[in-house]
Amino acid sequence: MTRPTPIQFEEARTDDLAQLAGRVAIFASEDGKIGPDGRKLNSLTRKAVERMIDSDRFERMKPGEVVEIAVPGGMQAEAVLIVKLPRRASVEDGRKAGAALAAARGKGALHVLCAGVRAPEEVALGLVLKSYTFTKWKSAPDAGPDGSVTFRVKDVEEAQAAFAPLSAIAEGVYFTRDLVNEPANVLTTTEFAKQLKGLEALGLTVEVLEEDQLEKMGMGSLLCVGQGSASPSKVVVMQWKGGKKDDAPFAFVGKGVVFDTGGISLKPAAGMEDMTMDMGGAGVVAGVMKTLALRKAKANVVGLVGLVENMPSGTATRPGDVVTSMKGDTIEVINTDAEGRLVLADVLWYAQERFKPRGMINLATLTGAMIIALGHENAGVFSNSDDLAGDLIKAAGAEGEGAWRLPMGPAYDKLIDSNIADIKNTGGRPAGSITAAQFLRRFVKDETPWCHIDIAGVASLKSASTLAPKGATGWGVMTLNRLIADTCEG
Repeated sequence: MTRPTPIQFEEARTDDLAQLAGRVAIFASEDGKIGPDGRKLNSLTRKAVERMIDSDRFERMKPGEVVEIAVPGGMQAEAVLIVKLPRRASVEDGRKAGAALAAARGKGALHVLCAGVRAPEEVALGLVLKSYTFTKWKSAPDAGPDGSVTFRVKDVEEAQAAFAPLSAIAEGVYFTRDLVNEPANVLTTTEFAKQLKGLEALGLTVEVLEEDQLEKMGMGSLLCVGQGSASPSKVVVMQWKGGKKDDAPFAFVGKGVVFDTGGISLKPAAGMEDMTMDMGGAGVVAGVMKTLALRKAKANVVGLVGLVENMPSGTATRPGDVVTSMKGDTIEVINTDAEGRLVLADVLWYAQERFKPRGMINLATLTGAMIIALGHENAGVFSNSDDLAGDLIKAAGAEGEGAWRLPMGPAYDKLIDSNIADIKNTGGRPAGSITAAQFLRRFVKDETPWCHIDIAGVASLKSASTLAPKGATGWGVMTLNRLIADTCEG
């Protein structure tokens, strides 16, 4: 696994600033105010810091951006980095500042002088998240920064305590990103299950349900997706029992299609390589379960993922086939490329039958229509509960992860009525993301508060975002962790 950048915390001091090697970062407010450490650097550099802050360049900078003074006179450091940050900086500003420092840190040591910063732990999280790289399969990878990162703060113990849960978040995000970035010939259903089984070392209880068990349970909807593949279909159940013994758990359910060719309804060749990320929903569930375990969340949470591979072969499901779900509803398979909902249908029903959760959220890279609707800025949220949807949108907003609620309603059900079965798995192009949500709604009990999150547009990006390089983003780990903290631990 890719290891997050280690962060060290030290007591703030100014007597050795001239001797520090590598790069030294300070913070300046929008009106140019700097703390004692900044004033000391200004003196050492013969007022170079002051001149930069008084310049038009600094004035044009946005909160969270960094400007560099290279090879500053009077210091051994190779550069001084000045970060523009409001005195009452938001969490988003702090993380953005950390991300900017990650981009500017160079190869050597980085010393972040933040005695006057309100929440240095948020700056540290932004730096760690932006520092992620996936170089496992490069024969000669760029080594990247190899120097230490040290935050000089007013109170070391307080900073360490504040950063500990954020460090757990970073671990979960990195885990999700690694899973989503991994090629499908490596991350098979068997390997995915093995990776999740390894989370038992953190205190999770992990079960792997094999095909013969799934068949006995009647999971014909899930099994039909993987029957054309040599990789066996599986369901993995991860339980974190950090709350009261008798409290009902919250359930997260993830779509884990490790590769999606479209099956018999074969996708076009162009861009099919991106379908290694079609297990993104399962990746997020895995990441948030890791985070909850690492920070010892005081809540009961269960994460369930359906792991399949959608391949065309002589045994593959055909368009027009009818399968029977665990619930007992029959499904006419119109398009084998609308497979994610077939996986989720059975896992959602199983989660409710076994765990009777207090609430349930599923995540999936479910529809291309979601990208058309919301682009790459927001995940789509669909729900049968205004309260749960509101809590989810609030958590996403607090973590700076875009999410937007879309409508549902009985009228959309008409589009997925089948002439020969109880339901068909696609209603065509009109309202494609909504009819997919309506399909899933058929497998959610009325008494279960539920949200479906379509992360097709946010799970993996072609260009870098504020807190992530291009590729897998880990969207959702922070949001779902926040949701549990706010609604189950609060």
